[in-house]
Amino acid sequence: MADLDSAFSDDGLLAKAIAGYRARPQQIAMAEAVANAIEARHKLVVEAGTGTGKTYAYLVPALLSGGKVIVSTGTKTLQDQLFNRDLPTVRAALKVPVTVALLKGRANYVCHYHLERAQQEGRFLSRDDTRHMQKIVSFARISKSGDKSTCAGVPEQSPVWNQVTSTRDNCLGSDCPYTKECFVAQARKEALAADLVVVNHHLFFADVLLRDEGAGELLPACNTVIFDEAHQLPEVATNFLGEHLGSGQLLELARDSRAEGISGAKDFGALPEGSAKLEKAVKDLRLVFEQDSVRLPAHQLDGLARFAPALAELQEKLEQLESLLESQAERSEGLARCYQRCQAIGEQLRRWQQPADDDWVRWIEVFSHGLQLNRTPLAIDALFRKQVEGNAKAWIFTSATLAVDGNFRHFCAELGLDDADTGCWDSPFDYKSQALLYVPRSMPEANSPQFTAAVVEQAWPALLASQGRAFLLFTSLRAMREAYELVKKKIDEQQLDYPLLLQGEGSRTELLEKFRKSPNAVLVASQTFWEGIDVRGDALQLVVIDKLPFAPPDDPVLAARVDQMNKAGRNPFMEFQLPRAAITLKQGAGRLIRDETDRGVLMICDTRLVDKPYGKKIWKSLPPMLKTRDADVIQRFFAQLRQVAGNAGLEVAGDSPNLNHSE
Repeated sequence: MADLDSAFSDDGLLAKAIAGYRARPQQIAMAEAVANAIEARHKLVVEAGTGTGKTYAYLVPALLSGGKVIVSTGTKTLQDQLFNRDLPTVRAALKVPVTVALLKGRANYVCHYHLERAQQEGRFLSRDDTRHMQKIVSFARISKSGDKSTCAGVPEQSPVWNQVTSTRDNCLGSDCPYTKECFVAQARKEALAADLVVVNHHLFFADVLLRDEGAGELLPACNTVIFDEAHQLPEVATNFLGEHLGSGQLLELARDSRAEGISGAKDFGALPEGSAKLEKAVKDLRLVFEQDSVRLPAHQLDGLARFAPALAELQEKLEQLESLLESQAERSEGLARCYQRCQAIGEQLRRWQQPADDDWVRWIEVFSHGLQLNRTPLAIDALFRKQVEGNAKAWIFTSATLAVDGNFRHFCAELGLDDADTGCWDSPFDYKSQALLYVPRSMPEANSPQFTAAVVEQAWPALLASQGRAFLLFTSLRAMREAYELVKKKIDEQQLDYPLLLQGEGSRTELLEKFRKSPNAVLVASQTFWEGIDVRGDALQLVVIDKLPFAPPDDPVLAARVDQMNKAGRNPFMEFQLPRAAITLKQGAGRLIRDETDRGVLMICDTRLVDKPYGKKIWKSLPPMLKTRDADVIQRFFAQLRQVAGNAGLEVAGDSPNLNHSE
């Protein structure tokens, strides 16, 4: 693509339009690889380290290609950033007449029908809900997009949103009285007409499901698909290619059936009664489980005497409601839709109860107030390969974390991308002068009850040396909460002015804003904060990770995969568990250095990184930081950092801080 040179050179289009832009060899090389893949309609898997500028490296050739492009991101936050900031910047710099559109899942848009019904029902639990409802009503009148992320004054986690947005189940489709005003329909219309559409992975796979079921499509036919944050694809694809039936779906069906009955069949008292019986059966099934936050394979449920009768009762009440809805379905579009939903959910419940074959696992997840029945494929490579090979187009997969020790074998095998071209460009940051990797010498076993307390004890001197400015990241919520209490106690005892933040005490956006604005802040979090977080400058100088992030061995899906691989004579630890842990750890480690002037310490408290033979494979996948096991080196690092703050280079005084794997 000849225009790449004129775009990326030191005096090129990007440099002229973007203040501070500098050409980077890694960025140009990646852009050329992307351009070649687009032109050849080939598959390309690319890892680009932090600071490479991978977003521009794929946007420029995509905008210059002249074909239709879908860009899929891992999160709605990145989706908004891409559409509202990066795309307009690059499009303006290149001066190309490309039309762009943003498309999210229907739950992100206000639904006029459900908004009107929620107003009529007035089922609000608090004053905040009432206030939020009023703001949404005003927003719906003036908004062009109906995107709830642009509705000022109503948090995205407000329960009111569930009442005023639609789902695939309860959308009335062409029977809706508000089809002309529908925000979802308008967004899809714009997406179908645009040259480049920004979506997220969940929506992409929702479209795949619709096509496979012969139920239409959400996304336009295109020449190129680009997946950013592609490391999330195996998990998202596995989730979407499986089946899930949650208590929330069932309760929503009961609620909607009651509401539609009140408005369309007031004289039929059996319908509200049937809805109430279904609600009770759903809640009784949840009460079978004394614990929450557990995952159980189907075969373990045989040991719960109350489970089978409660499930049978649920199925009976669902079938009774289906019969009631069938008798009233012709009286309104809403009742007809509830009848169709009830049929579909009934079929799904019956499928879940059928024994799964060797390629699927049945399991249940229990939450504090609900549960979900799941059927999950153990391998998605063949399913995903079918999507890729069935469409003659370019497929680009990119992330800062796809390779393990420079090898893409694990990622490509999971998605069936055996014949894909690959490329790996390291970060332009000087990690050896910017960062240290510290593994403490003395720690208990990672599964020891004393492990979290030891993490806090070992991290405390480093946290004092960094004067807060730290992320403490844990692999479990239990460990996160325990560490928070221990750190809080130490801060209180020493009367330190270190603002202490805990995941869950606000949205991720709110907590990050507080962290950035609070000098010396400490954030204690779980894996929610391991990726997609960007804190630059002095605000973050220490990242502590408690353990190597191996998935729990008793996870039903992992256990079934391991069993299947063992039966096939394969090594599940080396082929699956270890690569996944390495990629996840790279994400957590990537929070530390976000800019070429950042400095800091990455502390990993799990000595398996050094003591176990496989540890070397993991830390060789991390950025090339200097490595040490000497706590005094960390003290000198931060002492000198305080002295030379703002300088471009940094040397650590004293002995060589190298971490010897055999030490």
